[in-house]
Amino acid sequence: MEYTVNQLAKISGVSGRTLRYYDQIGLLKPARINSSGYRIYGQKEVDLLQQILFYRELEVSLEDISQIINQPDFQQTEALKKHFFNLKKKRSRLDKIIDTVEKTIINKEGGIPMKDKDKFEGFKQKLVEENEQKYGKEIREKYGDKTVDASNAKMMGLSEEDYQAMTKVGEEIFSLLKRAYETGDPSSKEAQELVEKHKEWLMFSWPSYSKEAHAGLADMYVADERFSVYYDKVVQGGTKFLRDAIFIYLGKK
Repeated sequence: MEYTVNQLAKISGVSGRTLRYYDQIGLLKPARINSSGYRIYGQKEVDLLQQILFYRELEVSLEDISQIINQPDFQQTEALKKHFFNLKKKRSRLDKIIDTVEKTIINKEGGIPMKDKDKFEGFKQKLVEENEQKYGKEIREKYGDKTVDASNAKMMGLSEEDYQAMTKVGEEIFSLLKRAYETGDPSSKEAQELVEKHKEWLMFSWPSYSKEAHAGLADMYVADERFSVYYDKVVQGGTKFLRDAIFIYLGKK
């Protein structure tokens, strides 16, 4: 079966404009262009579009999708298995959030009392799963499954008070980063206060602290743009500044 842009748009729910854009950026090229100049898509392209939509549902960027599907060893069946697993995890997280919302409504309407810790279960689960999706592979390769699993378990076990405190500390880190960066000196009082706050934030989820792990994480922040963008969005160059401040704090060159 072959489809024009409009036909494929109709059966897939993806707009014709989007399909043309996917062609433009090389994400999904048509099988051929017919004599009338129409893009024609075959079964291979239909299957690939399905893969792209699965990745989009999992909030993977178009750039990352392109890198994944264009790998020489890309296997659609294996990719489908991973989609199936990740979508089940996403459904589980959404079910927990839906359950939390339902319980909150009942609580607000004067029904069954809701325990404070239950108010945050879905959000903690979302945070853990998002971290796994974005950074899980690298973190597990660097620190091992046992350490990462222990960290996730600690995160899920946070009380409402600790969860709120962790969120507050995270916001304080951003504020301190701006002030510390303005000094231009990673050894400054402000910069070292920033590192102390960063350490405090880590310990909400880390099962134990070590200088080596802290230094390794700082290096990873700079080496991987997915990590560096988290702090560079606050101040350009902030990730490298934080890394340098952490190294000074730890007595490393």
